[in-house]
Amino acid sequence: FFTFVELPKSEKEEEVTPEPEVRIVVLDFLRNLFSSALGLGSAEKVLDELTLDGVARYINSGKCKNIICMVGAGISTSAGIPDFRSPGTGLYANLQKYNLPYPEAIFQIDYFKKHPEPFFALARELYPGQFKPTICHYFMKMLKDKGILRRCYTQNIDTLERVAGLEGDDLIEAHGTFYTSHCVSFCCRKEYSLEWMKEKIFSDDIPKCDKCSSLVKPDIVFFGENLPARFFTSMKMDFPRCDLLIVMGTSLQVQPFASLVSRVSKSCPRLLINMEKAGQVNPMMGLFGFGEGMDFDSDKAYRDVAHISTCDDGCLALADLLGWKAELEELVKKEHTKIDSQDAKEKASENKGATAKASSASAPPEPKAEE
Repeated sequence: FFTFVELPKSEKEEEVTPEPEVRIVVLDFLRNLFSSALGLGSAEKVLDELTLDGVARYINSGKCKNIICMVGAGISTSAGIPDFRSPGTGLYANLQKYNLPYPEAIFQIDYFKKHPEPFFALARELYPGQFKPTICHYFMKMLKDKGILRRCYTQNIDTLERVAGLEGDDLIEAHGTFYTSHCVSFCCRKEYSLEWMKEKIFSDDIPKCDKCSSLVKPDIVFFGENLPARFFTSMKMDFPRCDLLIVMGTSLQVQPFASLVSRVSKSCPRLLINMEKAGQVNPMMGLFGFGEGMDFDSDKAYRDVAHISTCDDGCLALADLLGWKAELEELVKKEHTKIDSQDAKEKASENKGATAKASSASAPPEPKAEE
């Protein structure tokens, strides 16, 4: 959900030792360059056809047991959550009301510490719990239930993967999460829950630590902060074991997340479900055989498949080919009904409390007893 971009020159800090994500990108580039130059790694063709049908046959063959999903904001747009870069409808195109010096400032840690109000105003609009998971989220839950999902790496902070049934061990929330929050003071770092933060945000209070009075920030990654340590440790274990990479709803423009596509083996098939092709190999580097970007169209393409559609439609199409479509549709219907029922109970309880409070406030005072 959150991304890393080049800040305006006026906002840049003096350069110091490269952050872990910068080192990862550089090391990935060097690793791929030398691997290509020396002819290291095999390029075995696993799919019998570079289509969604070919991917479905591979999954149904039983050889596919460690699927990794890489997902971005595009998997949540059908839930009503805007992505970042779509012209006119993206989040960055609709931040004028906050009078920011530049759109990305709302997620910049130094700006947040001085001016937290815009971020928390936006958080009220996008807060987790107001949206239901999409077909795409539940498709990943089905992969988990069938025992073939190794991990989901998500850029999103909306927690919809968790709502759909993925648990902490199933997820790498690369850009953090609203699920927990911490005091920003290095001397304190007290942790707060999702419910505590929700209460503060919807009461129009700026969340302050009850221990030291510093700001409390959701555990999402702002510009100027490092990615979670678990992102770096897990990717080293997960991606060499991956036997199918499914990339959905992301432009693959944000590093180091985008570089993950190059960390699977050379024989690992890669499926992109997106509204447009993304993550393609740099043409200049491709001329020399370097780079591990996606290759959908060249004569040398042998493992990458692009299915151009919405994420929900793509997941439904793949589920249909797998023979899972009815099961997926039933899962979505059942889970959405459960969420609607829970929401109705909560609203009824809130209305009951509000009515009782209003009734108490409007009741005439008890007459004083005569002496």
